[in-house]
Amino acid sequence: MALVYVDSDPWLKEHEDCEKLYREIMEQLTARSLEQKTSHLYASLSSAVRLRMKQYSSEVQQLQEKLRVASLSSMITRQEAERRSRLVEQLQSREVQMQQLFVDRDTFGERNRSRLLQQNPAQSSVASGRTVGWADEDIYPQGSQNENLSVDELRQQQQRMVQAQDQGLDELSKIISRQKQIAVAITDEVEFQNEVIDDLADHMDRTDARVVDGTRQIRVVGQKDKTWGYWIVIVLLFIAIVAVAVA
Repeated sequence: MALVYVDSDPWLKEHEDCEKLYREIMEQLTARSLEQKTSHLYASLSSAVRLRMKQYSSEVQQLQEKLRVASLSSMITRQEAERRSRLVEQLQSREVQMQQLFVDRDTFGERNRSRLLQQNPAQSSVASGRTVGWADEDIYPQGSQNENLSVDELRQQQQRMVQAQDQGLDELSKIISRQKQIAVAITDEVEFQNEVIDDLADHMDRTDARVVDGTRQIRVVGQKDKTWGYWIVIVLLFIAIVAVAVA
C-alpha cells in the first residue's frame, strides 16, 4: 500500500514542477547573459528571474515542510523519506547555483558602491540619484580588480561612469533633436504637397467645367449643321419650281 501511495503522492508532482521551474529559470539566465546590461530586455529578464527564483525558493521550502510532516506522521517509509530528502537537497543546491549565476554580473558593482557609501555618507544622495533609471551593476565594471581599489579610486571610477552616461544622454538628446527636425521637415513637405493637390483638384474642376461647356457647344453646332442641309434642299427646290414656271 505504501508504494501505491508514493506513486500517487502529489509531493512528487510538486517536485517535478520545481524541476520544470528550475529549467525555465536557467533558460532565462542564459538569455540574460547574452544581453547588454543597459538594455531593456536585460532589465526585463532580471525582473522575471527574480520573481521566479522567489517562487522556486518558496516551493522548495514547501516541499521540505511537507516532507517533514510526512516523515513524522509515517505516511512514507524511512527509505522514501531519505530519498526525498536527497531530492530536496538537490533542489536547494540548484537554488544556490541559480543565485550565484544571477549575481555574478552584479556582485562587484553593488559591493563596491555599498562600501563607498558607508565610508563617505556625503555621497549617498549623489549615488542614489545615479541609480534611478539605470541598472545597479552599471556603476562599476565587472572584475576582481575592483577589490583592490581605494575609496578615491572608486569615486573617480564612479565619476568617469557618470561622465560617460552624461555624454550618452547628450548624444541621445542630439539624436532626438535631429529626429524632431526631420519630423518638422516632413510635416512641412506634407502640407506643401497637400496644397499642391488642392490646387490640382481646383484646376481639374475648372478643366472639367470647360470640357462640359465645349461638349455642349459642339452639340449645338452639330444641330445647326443639320438644319443648314434642310435649308439648302428647300432653296434648290424653290429654284426648280421657279424655273419650271417660267418655262
